[in-house]
Amino acid sequence: MQALAIAAAGMNAAANRLSASAQRVASADAHAEKVEQLKDVDYVKERTEQISAGHDFKANAAVIKTADEMTGPLLDLKV
Repeated sequence: MQALAIAAAGMNAAANRLSASAQRVASADAHAEKVEQLKDVDYVKERTEQISAGHDFKANAAVIKTADEMTGPLLDLKV
């Protein structure tokens, strides 16, 4: 089913975005020797990216759940 593949790819993309954002924040925090160096990372932008990725992940998970719920009755049909 194409919807499952598309939703799975969307979940993977969202997980990658979340991971990349978390790595940018962690890297900036780990390498910051002075407070001024923390300004290189826009924490508001990164948090917004993390929230957006979370919503995208949940939306794609809902697509998978709906596709599963629709497929179940189809498989139960008797020929």
